[in-house]
Amino acid sequence: MTKPRNILFIMFDQLRFDYLSCAGHPHLHTPHIDWLASQSVRFDRSYVQSPVCGASRMSFYTGRYTSSHGASWNGIPLRVGEWTMGDHLREAGMDALLLGKTHMKVDAEGMQRLGLAADSIIGARLAECGFDVLVRDDGLWGTGPDGNYDEKSSPYNDYLREKGYDGENPWHDYANAGIDDDGNMASGWIYSNGGKPANIREEDSETPWLTREMIRFLEEGAPQRDRPWMCHLSYIKPHWPYIVPAPYHDMYGPNSFVPLVRDDGELVDQNPVYAAFSGNVIGTAFRQDAVREAALGAYMGLIKQIDDQMGLLFAHLRESGQLDNTVIVITSDHGDYLGDHWLGEKDLFHDASVRVPMIIYDPSPDADATRGTVSDALVESIDLLPTFVEIAGGTPRDEWLEGRSLMPLLRGETPADWRQYAVSEYDYSITPMAARLDVAPKDARLFMVADDRWKFMHAEGGFPPMLFDLQNDPMELRDLGRDPAYGDAVADCYDKLFEWARRCAQRTSITDKDIVQRRGKTRRKGIVLGIADDESAAANAEILTRYQGKARQKFT
Repeated sequence: MTKPRNILFIMFDQLRFDYLSCAGHPHLHTPHIDWLASQSVRFDRSYVQSPVCGASRMSFYTGRYTSSHGASWNGIPLRVGEWTMGDHLREAGMDALLLGKTHMKVDAEGMQRLGLAADSIIGARLAECGFDVLVRDDGLWGTGPDGNYDEKSSPYNDYLREKGYDGENPWHDYANAGIDDDGNMASGWIYSNGGKPANIREEDSETPWLTREMIRFLEEGAPQRDRPWMCHLSYIKPHWPYIVPAPYHDMYGPNSFVPLVRDDGELVDQNPVYAAFSGNVIGTAFRQDAVREAALGAYMGLIKQIDDQMGLLFAHLRESGQLDNTVIVITSDHGDYLGDHWLGEKDLFHDASVRVPMIIYDPSPDADATRGTVSDALVESIDLLPTFVEIAGGTPRDEWLEGRSLMPLLRGETPADWRQYAVSEYDYSITPMAARLDVAPKDARLFMVADDRWKFMHAEGGFPPMLFDLQNDPMELRDLGRDPAYGDAVADCYDKLFEWARRCAQRTSITDKDIVQRRGKTRRKGIVLGIADDESAAANAEILTRYQGKARQKFT
């Protein structure tokens, strides 16, 4: 079998699993992504390892759970020494390239301690999550009283200035702001401005800019490479600020919105952790109908723009003959509540936040049998990296990787021992909610277990669990975690969480194969325990060869 040569790994930031027409949205039509899904396997139950950008992405890029790699929130460095996607793929003979966002924070202290220069090849890769960078732009160029959110330079801002957009931060002033009736800047940070068109030519906005950079690589860079490549095309949208250029700004209104997934009962006798998040400034804002309408209209417009750009990208791949040798993956780092469950943004473990699209197109004839199918297997984001290694012709290093290759599922095979539950984690110690709940950093941690029947959340710090019956309450509206009638279900979920917590996650310098081969070998290197007497010594004569015979000198 001839394996596909290249991998195009597309990630959208904050794209919900259910905001595609192939996933059932009745009004948001995404024909180009739908087409890809018709040629692919769409995994309908795909969960990220953390519902926040940085931690989730580091799990994608390491193939490891958040508590294993340690980069548990935005701005927390990925420690030097963690194997990343680039490390694994280069070992398998495939280059790993980046075009767009990673939200990765470099472990500068670790690099200094080890004497690794930032401008060396190794240093540059460590600083860029293992990727060789074509364009790195995290798309969060906010500026406040205490300075810039991101201190790096912005390639996108440089592009905008070249196009005639002036000022220190055209990312905000044009791409993420409109103009009000009095000619004033209408910032996308203010929800009520979501219905205004961004003050930018559509072709200069973030999504088309990245698409053109990708096409430029396919035209100019890719043909010059002598090794197969994986390119991580990581889009910034539909992440907030919720504003989009014309003509997408007014395509969607209340008649296009699906009903809110929330119930007044969710506000009664709330779990303290849930109460802290639903009562924060974002959740409170999204309780206002006007806020949701403005933000949701812009959010849907951003997705429509994304789909149009996918149409251009797929057309180029098709016309250039590269579609037949390129695996294409579409996914997201997390979702967006958009007012569901009285919440905004992400953070907790309802499907709106932690469940993401996962579409994998494999041009190999071996995948023909599953083309256009939908899989209900429980999939985790950490499964992509071992899948990529296998596509590259390598063997996934199980001593490092905690995910499982999806290749059997892409071939129509479901292993008998496929996972029975998915796990996600959230370290919220840096957030205002930790202060509101008065928990120490070590206790500001949440864990999710989801299986075919239950969605469970454990909170450290002595808080009660949350539990949802996915069969009878698929919208996750009724928290059963404190109901004694469901004590057995809670106990079963705790058993699963304990099983997961006992996994071997840190033996990362030696393979299982090496361990098996080493069993008992110390005896043959002179560590000879358990010899009870001359008879057993005689039976181990070969091993004891250096320890027997006449004494050469006598000192006693």
